[in-house]
Amino acid sequence: MENRTPLRLAVAQPACVPLDVAENARAHAAAVRAARARVVVFPELSLTGYELDAPVVSVDDARLTPLVEACAETGALALAGAPVAGDHIAMLAVTGGGATVAYRKMWLGGAESRRFRPGDAPAVLDVDGWRVGLAICKDTGVAAHAARTAALGIDVYAAGVVEAARDAAVTDQRAQRITATHRVWVAVASFAGSTGGGFTEAAGRSAVWTPEGEVVGRAGTEPGQSVSVSLD
Repeated sequence: MENRTPLRLAVAQPACVPLDVAENARAHAAAVRAARARVVVFPELSLTGYELDAPVVSVDDARLTPLVEACAETGALALAGAPVAGDHIAMLAVTGGGATVAYRKMWLGGAESRRFRPGDAPAVLDVDGWRVGLAICKDTGVAAHAARTAALGIDVYAAGVVEAARDAAVTDQRAQRITATHRVWVAVASFAGSTGGGFTEAAGRSAVWTPEGEVVGRAGTEPGQSVSVSLD
């Protein structure tokens, strides 16, 4: 794939209003326009907040329209988090043509399993010749998940997560382990601010790592920040 063009990728941590999909979609749209990237990764359950009782979001939900329109204007693919029918914690792939369910979280955290079911397969998206493997939070800490995803042939391992500020180092440790084992780019969008599930102070610090494990872009701890990098 030596002739493919660099991939402009962003990790974003927009401010989130609990359970307000319409407002959060507008914040996602603003982040997409600001990022000027081909792919924009958002945190786990970014469209609802980490609210485990949030109603499911359908792919044809009219509240997603601002995000669809932003993707149409910029040519971006947004990877946004939402609960979907099943019940699953999912990553939606949003383009100017609408939204689809791209991936369902395979490894659930403690309280999540009381409502949600695990997805049954890893997922990879092809974006301009780049193979982007998808992950959600606890998936990133399970070696088998990265291995099964990498086995599909990937260039990038992209994840949406939520971690408490006190556990911020966990994301770095996992990213370093994945780069060392699989030699792929790792992009993690990490929730910032406060949300449900006891995350009164989420970690933020969304970041991108090279296949050699070097951090090439990192946001701070505040909501509303994002980082864009070129993968080549």
